[in-house]
Amino acid sequence: MAQQLELIAGCYEQIVFGYRVQTGEKKWTSDADFSHHAHTASLSAVAVNDRYIATGSKDETIQLYDIKKRVEYGSLLHHDGTISCLEFYGKTHLLSGGEDGLICVWSTKKWECLKSFRAHKGHVTSLSVHPSGKIVLSVGTDKTLRTWNLIDGRSAFIKNIKQNAHIVMWSPTGERYVVVVNEKMDIYNLETATVTGTISNKKRISSIRFITNTIVVVAGDEETVRLYDTDSLKCLCEFKAHENRVKAIYSITVGETLVLVTASSDGYIKMWKLDLEKIQDTPALLGEVNTSARLTCLGVWQASPVESSQQVEAEAACSQAQLSREETEQERKDHTTEEDSIKLVRTKKVEFAEGKIATKKRKAEETKKKKKLKSE
Repeated sequence: MAQQLELIAGCYEQIVFGYRVQTGEKKWTSDADFSHHAHTASLSAVAVNDRYIATGSKDETIQLYDIKKRVEYGSLLHHDGTISCLEFYGKTHLLSGGEDGLICVWSTKKWECLKSFRAHKGHVTSLSVHPSGKIVLSVGTDKTLRTWNLIDGRSAFIKNIKQNAHIVMWSPTGERYVVVVNEKMDIYNLETATVTGTISNKKRISSIRFITNTIVVVAGDEETVRLYDTDSLKCLCEFKAHENRVKAIYSITVGETLVLVTASSDGYIKMWKLDLEKIQDTPALLGEVNTSARLTCLGVWQASPVESSQQVEAEAACSQAQLSREETEQERKDHTTEEDSIKLVRTKKVEFAEGKIATKKRKAEETKKKKKLKSE
């Protein structure tokens, strides 16, 4: 059973795109599903959970879109400046960071701001929530890495990193995290909060994504995507993904297939099949779509297996209902045709009977006239 997938991308042209993916054994296709002109400035961030799409922009607003109902849901107004980062924590919370130095924690139930705290003296450039949901890491233009307790919104740890980092991200298990400064990526151990190694990319890093607890995918200001092992610090694989620089990457698991999604300034979104057992091999291209826009951010919406099953059942029910309606309509037409035929036969019989009666009357009148003439 195919799982429902939707590619979500934001661009400089103030629009968020949605492309529905049709999965196949070898090739995947993408069809335009929706486009939403939600902002008055270019998009800077996008986040997706099982129901909502949240987009941040230089217009200082966060726009919400209900992807299940395909309707605009509203706006979140709290930041004073560009929204630099967005991240959902499960179904319950959305975290946002902005150029005003604030981190806001939003409830997805009523969409109210539960907490808002001054995270950095400069801009908040990136944030990442621990898998436990209890702490969040943030980096900013004040050259610090900060750890926040989400229970009370207080700073638990501050580390001076001497440079302005622009990306921070936890590993899937939360045992390690990485901090990116330009083309360098430092790997930290959670228990010791110390750097265990540094990976240097050839170009400034624009986006990263953990695909396992130790392997991270790196995209930079170039056409090439690289996979690094954060234990050995070695490059496991590199391949040319686009004709222009890669702006954002995302990873998903569909069934047993690990898929890497890349978005580029050339306007293309591409889907690649990764084989962890043959990680050194160039990933196979599953499919691509040309948005004809200057892309800035990327997300992927996945329906849960239950929802996908329900969708399939709903579509089957709709098809059956349509078939039943068509059969009923055809039966009605056939019945109408049969009734018309019966009416026609009856009409013919009546006309024939009436004709015979008229003929008899005419002959009787003629016979009567003849007798009358003879008697005269």
